Amino acid sequence: MYLLIIFLPFLASVFAGLLGRFLGFRGAALITTSSVFFSAILSIIAFYEVALSGSHCTIELSPWFFSEMFDASWGFYFDSLTVVMLIVVTSISTLVHLYSISYMGQDPHLPRFMSYLSIFTFFMLMLVTADNFLQMFFGWEGVGLASYLLINFWFTRLQASKASIKAMLVNRVGDFGLALGILALYSVFKTLDFSTVFACAAHVATTKLIFCNHEFHALTCICILLFVGAIGKSAQLGLHTWLPDAMEGPTPVSALIHAATMVTAGVFMIARCSPLFEYAPKALLCVAFLGAMTCFFAATTGVVQNDLKRVIAYSTASQLGYMVFACGLSHYSVGVFHLMNHAFFKALLFLSAGSVIHALADEQDMRKMGGIVQLLPFTYAMMCIGSFSLVGFPFLTGFYSKDVILEVAYAKYTISGNFAYFLGSVCVFFTSYYSFRLLFLTFLSPSAVFKSGLQNLHDAPIIMAIPLIILAIGSIFVGYVAKDMMIGLGTDFWSNSLFVLPKNSVLLESEYIPQTQKFLPLICTFGGAILAYIVNIPGMWQSYYLKCTNTGRKLYTFFNKRWFFDKVYNDFISENALKFGYNISFKTLDKGSFEILGPSGISQTFLKLTQYFSQLQSGLIYHYAVIMLLGLTGLITIISLWEFLEIFLDSKFYFVYIISFLYYNYYTKSM
Repeated sequence: MYLLIIFLPFLASVFAGLLGRFLGFRGAALITTSSVFFSAILSIIAFYEVALSGSHCTIELSPWFFSEMFDASWGFYFDSLTVVMLIVVTSISTLVHLYSISYMGQDPHLPRFMSYLSIFTFFMLMLVTADNFLQMFFGWEGVGLASYLLINFWFTRLQASKASIKAMLVNRVGDFGLALGILALYSVFKTLDFSTVFACAAHVATTKLIFCNHEFHALTCICILLFVGAIGKSAQLGLHTWLPDAMEGPTPVSALIHAATMVTAGVFMIARCSPLFEYAPKALLCVAFLGAMTCFFAATTGVVQNDLKRVIAYSTASQLGYMVFACGLSHYSVGVFHLMNHAFFKALLFLSAGSVIHALADEQDMRKMGGIVQLLPFTYAMMCIGSFSLVGFPFLTGFYSKDVILEVAYAKYTISGNFAYFLGSVCVFFTSYYSFRLLFLTFLSPSAVFKSGLQNLHDAPIIMAIPLIILAIGSIFVGYVAKDMMIGLGTDFWSNSLFVLPKNSVLLESEYIPQTQKFLPLICTFGGAILAYIVNIPGMWQSYYLKCTNTGRKLYTFFNKRWFFDKVYNDFISENALKFGYNISFKTLDKGSFEILGPSGISQTFLKLTQYFSQLQSGLIYHYAVIMLLGLTGLITIISLWEFLEIFLDSKFYFVYIISFLYYNYYTKSM
């Protein structure tokens, strides 16, 4: 059963990809959707057996690498953390598959699209069920590859190709750090198996790594390198630039990547490696600070975005910041709880946005919408539920996790905790503002839609509506149902899946913080909603005039240009890297030195030598005899006097002479 959960999407992807023309649209959609659906059903059974019944298990499938001390095998580890991720991944993927049948129904390449969705699900399941770091890295890279294929699905669009390449390259930067972290892990622990590494973490807490004659705390270096991988995959500040551009893919792709799967892989990895991070307090400090800054950056940037999907994308980055700094404050259970809650309401928001875009003939600019609440009442209701849950409205799913994150941040009573609490509270205000701004501009503001577009406007069909209803139910009730089970005081739900040192746990203290701090997020939520109404409904022209002032224009440009991260990367990194690649790597090395020392220089030299020797071909025997005699005399003289000549000549001179000779022959010929 456990293996079927993982391999059913893989088999469906192979069938849909290879036999798509024979199966047709309906056949490919039926095979992929039903396979992922059965995988979701089996995940629920696994959740009951593993998490609720406490039957953790490990499956050894087959050996993989075996070389002296290095031993890695195909194995799958099922504990509470794994089965929670299994339910999240498979359920969201099933709903996205079902939604795509209608949304992508007119696309001629639907079988290929369904195949990509299934292979993406397979790699994500491989990532969360791995029992060693090497297998996790396999799933990690596979998810990156599948995301490239999905973002670039409409490959004829230039922006889609650019976005996919950008996502691939930025993620490779983070993956390089993750690979170095795995290598450092092996150098310290001599194994990559989770159980062995985590069991030995306390014993190597004082171990040092020596690099360039400098000593470094081993676990701190390992955890920071692992966190670099999480920065890339979970779009934290610095390697976040790929996330908004990934909106160029189809809307179901955005829901799958940004809701439950790819972007949450970094948070999952931090939670999985909690025994390592607990013994590296400096690494935890970095995680907390960077998560809080990511949360603030994304929230401020999302305020001024006009693209419907980009607003939701920046809200994803902001919520990922909440999850990361919750893990940085040693409350991994709260971070994973928010991950699960976020999956439901964020998928609901993306799929609802897809319904709006589908109804308006692929229009994504919110400034060209408005006044469609009466024409799309069902989509509006779904969007409202998702937005209310996102802002943490009381008694909805997002409320039960976001408020706890802020409370444990305040209860930490450290610089990192206060910093995270302050920025998190400010971000609550901004989140509320851009969420309600999205609702007002899309549905409630005066209509800016062309009359021709209103004629064919229709609400979501039944196949698109079913996933929205299920996600709406999850966005309302999941937080309340799972709250006491996952983050309740004294709960044994996580068992040994997550490790927290007793001195780092402040969940009990968070219950006794002042009431002012408890109500501050709620006040910020209502304040952001009121400001969004004032600015976007009656005060639209006042806000326009505010943006025309000198200060307003500069501030608006700063946020709209994403804090100039893309400009700095393009001007100072990408451009210089391309110049270096062309001028140095290509012209000077590849077409210069390597050609001189390699084929061109040698060929030109031998060509000239053959020309010289051809002139000696007179056909007279005594000429050949004289040349042979002179050559033999010279050879004997050099051999006899070799030891004497070595006193005056260094061997490096021969190399310099050969290089100079080849360069002279090639350069003079090319000129």
